[in-house]
Amino acid sequence: MKKNIILSLLTIVLISCQGKSQNKNNTLNVKSQKVMKPTIYKYKVEDINGKTFDFAELKGKKILIVNTASKCGFTPQYKELEELYKRFKDKNLVIVGFPANNFASQEPGTNEEIVTFCTQNYGVTFPMMSKISVKGNDMAEIYKFLTKKEKNELQDSDVEWIFQKYLINKNGELEKVIPSKTTPMSAE
Repeated sequence: MKKNIILSLLTIVLISCQGKSQNKNNTLNVKSQKVMKPTIYKYKVEDINGKTFDFAELKGKKILIVNTASKCGFTPQYKELEELYKRFKDKNLVIVGFPANNFASQEPGTNEEIVTFCTQNYGVTFPMMSKISVKGNDMAEIYKFLTKKEKNELQDSDVEWIFQKYLINKNGELEKVIPSKTTPMSAE
């Protein structure tokens, strides 16, 4: 009888210990799992021709997002953006332009006028989106992701001027904010 009680108690202790051991392992597994950062892939925007542009289709590519304007001192950056795009588009780099009129009304044109200007003056072939707002109360959702740490988990930033650039890594995460003065072909 004493043997049965001792065996029963021993069995209960072993089962209890295994449960605790298993629980510790589960806790370790949860801690070792990679926490996924927010990505750009949930965003869809309208391209300059009125079609839906889904960032999820760019999975695995690096993306350079640029707010653009036709009447700015930095407008000649279109040329280098196109050069960069042509040089690296087959190596998984996509440049996405977002015309915006938020700075001194330097992008007053319609989408059609912007397409004509970019094509005729700079031969732009990289994807251009419909004109949006990149700051203020009417800021586009994609720019809220790019500028708000609570959405991108990297940093807060303001869109300081036209041709500010946002580099998205191949996992769709914001990697770096590049100022307007930094040209597209610079080492940075």
